[in-house]
Formats: sequence, C-alpha cells, structure tokens
Amino acid sequence: MRVWPFAAALLLAGCAARPLPDPVQAALDRAGLPADSLGFVLQPLDGSRPALQRRAEEAMAPGSTMKLVTAVVALERLGINHRGHTELLAAAPPVGGVLDGPLILRGGADPDLDWPALWWLLRQLRESGLREIRGGLVVDRTLFNPTRFDTGQPPFDEAPEFDYNVIPDALQLNGSLLDIELRSTEAGVAARSLPALAGLSLDAGAMTLSARPCKDWDEDWKPAELVADGDARRLKLHGAFPRGCRQLAPLQLVDRQWLLTHAVRQFWAELGGTMAAGDVEGPASAGAVVLASHAGRPLAELLRGVMKRSDNALARLVYLQLGAQAAQPGESTLAAADRSVRAWFAAHGLDDRGLVLDNGSGLSRSERISPAQLAGLLRVAQAGAQAPELLATLPIAGVDGTLSRRLKDGPATGRARLKTGTLRGAVGLAGLVPDASGRAWVFVALLNHPDAAARGRPVLDALVNWVAARR
Repeated sequence: MRVWPFAAALLLAGCAARPLPDPVQAALDRAGLPADSLGFVLQPLDGSRPALQRRAEEAMAPGSTMKLVTAVVALERLGINHRGHTELLAAAPPVGGVLDGPLILRGGADPDLDWPALWWLLRQLRESGLREIRGGLVVDRTLFNPTRFDTGQPPFDEAPEFDYNVIPDALQLNGSLLDIELRSTEAGVAARSLPALAGLSLDAGAMTLSARPCKDWDEDWKPAELVADGDARRLKLHGAFPRGCRQLAPLQLVDRQWLLTHAVRQFWAELGGTMAAGDVEGPASAGAVVLASHAGRPLAELLRGVMKRSDNALARLVYLQLGAQAAQPGESTLAAADRSVRAWFAAHGLDDRGLVLDNGSGLSRSERISPAQLAGLLRVAQAGAQAPELLATLPIAGVDGTLSRRLKDGPATGRARLKTGTLRGAVGLAGLVPDASGRAWVFVALLNHPDAAARGRPVLDALVNWVAARR
C-alpha cells in the first residue's frame, strides 16, 4: 500500500512533526492562525487508508456541528417517522355546542404549529358545532420538565430577539416568534405585526433611515422596548432601517404565553365562537378527550431544515424530545437527553469521555466533543439503517443550506456534504467528502481560536478541497 506523505506523522492526535498539506498551511498563514488551533480526523469511510488526524482526542468547541449528534441519535432512538403533535382537549365532550369547562391546548413538541395550523385547529372545533367555551383556556406545556426553559435565562448574546436564540418549549406557536413587517416611508419607518393582534401596538417613531443595503437591514437594529399597560402591550422599536426597504422579520419580542393566549382568543372570536375569561398554564386533566389535533412533519423531513439551515431552536426541540422519551418521573428533560445520548454512544462502542452536552444545537459556550468522537458518530451513522436520511439533511458544498456560498469553485463543489458550525471562537465542518476516485471520506475538522469565526473558514475549506482532490 502506498504511504501518503506525512500520514505517519499525523496518526497520533496532536502530532505536528510534519507539515500540514500545503494549501491548508497557506490558508492558516493568510488567516494568521496557529496550526495548533486546528483539529481533524480524515479517513476513507471504507477504512482503506489509515486515518489522518490531529488533536483527534481533544474535546473542542464544535459550534453547530454538534447538531450531528442530536440528528444521528434522534433518527435511531425516535425513528424517522416520529412526529410532534398539538392537541385541543376538554375534560368532557361538548354538549349542544357548549363546552362546560376550559379548552385545553396541549403541546407535544410540534415544530409546525404556525398561525394557519392554529387557525385550522380552532376551525375544526367550530365546524363540529362548538360555539361557546365557558371555562377559559388551559395551556399545557408539561411534556418537558421544566415547562419553560427560557424563564430566567440570561441572553446568549446581544440579540436575544432573533430566531436563532429561541429556547423552545413543548408548545411552540410560530416558533415563539411574532412576524414584524418593517417598511421605509418618506416620513421614516412603518411597522405592523402579522397577524395583527388586538391589544398589541407597534411604535417605530424612534427609528431612523439608513443608507445600508436592504439585505443588511438588521445591522442597525436595536433592542425593542416592550411596555405593558394592563393586558395591552406596546412595542417601541429602535435603531435604523434602510431606505427603500421592506422586510418581514420573525422576532421574539412578546412573551410566548401572551402571544399564544391572545392569538387563540382572537382566532376563536373571528370564527364566531365565545370563550370565558381566564387563562392558566397547567397539565390537562386526567381522562381529557381530544377534540382536534395537528401533526408536525416526520423527523426525517424536519431534520432537513435543522441541518441545512442550522436551525438552533428546532435542533433544541429534537434534543428535548430525546429527553422526553427517556425521562424518569420528575427527571429534568435535559438530564434525560444527556443520558440518552451517552447510552447511544455506549451501545455503539464510542467513548463519551470529554463529551459535554448542553442543548444539542451547538449554540452553547460549554458543549464539547472531540474530532474522533464526531468521526466515530459519522461512521456508525453511515453503517446504520438511517444513513440515507442523514445524508439527505447535510448541506451540499456550494449548492444549498449553510454551504450555498462556500466551496463554490473547487473539487468539493456539489459533492461534499457537510454540517457547518460557527461560534465566535469556533468553526467546524463535519460530514462526508468524496475524493477524486469517488471514495467517501469521513471528514471532521474543528478550529478553535478567538478569531475563528472571522478568519477560520477558509482554512477548513482548503482542507475539504484537499481531501476532494486526493486519489
């Protein structure tokens, strides 16, 4: 067997006695990053060549490449057809168009409970003949423990209102986001919510106009101010917005319980129904009957969005579903998810030492995994029954998802399938890269450095293209 240059020197994690591939070293030099910031494992999936590796056993910050762990374990433990559900229930069936008690809205980690889905759930009740609800609304988020992980949590960064920062619960109406339309006018900025909700007003009077391109509208966005006046809410918007621009932005600006209860009541009234006062959070009563239900997409379909777009909130929702499946009575859902992932590692002979799990999305300061662990996970996944489903979720180099603007002109273009990862101090790529002979390589590369996000991506891209050009 032909011995590859510098392969022997890289067989031991952390060994750097021989140089890195010339294109990779050149990219590091251009970026001004040290060689020891890079860890990787590269090996043909069929094991026909020894692994090339560096810092392979060191636990590193993975960014969103950690979503691979959540996706792989969920595909096996939850199954490709697993779905989240939303249900409308009552303690007893309605009689003569009247529900003599509360309407119960129970969340089952449904990722697709948007405004039309909520409207259709309520429409089903009206078309069944129900017109009057005499007991108010009960909101049941008890699938997860605690029911609200977002309560009291400090913001991850300076933009908590944007969708990537949503901390999900079991009842994710519109992803806990309110759609805000911003539009420049001659006088300044106009704003409205979609849907328009009674009791919610928007004030964009403090916003100014800027000369930025419309695509960069959020660069001058400033945190909004929410003012409560009894049950009413007023959003005071701040910052600047580009001239000649119109933008629909899903933002986390209003508490999700207020948003949910007001949407339910408004939609129900618009459908011609009545509902008594009083909204509470709590579990559905024992023996409650289902009046209407909505099912989200099967897991295999959902994961395409999770991985292609690197959707943090949906990844966290799937991770919590792993915990809900495994949880013992009274156990924290996050603790149960951690236990479920480690049990999967053990069942497949993978070492979990150094593995640090937080929320399963990679949007975390604490999550850690080694290149060797990610590579082992990929090998197991590609040998499993769900391999085609996982492969279909991964961004394709230069084509779609988070790789649509990367690796657009090189040997990996249109061929490599890789999950990206980015935090301020970490970037990563992990997946499969075919070489010039068509042989698939397990590819894991993590770069940890304070300037990783600003300067590290070209280094990883150079390594991908180097593998893709090998024979």
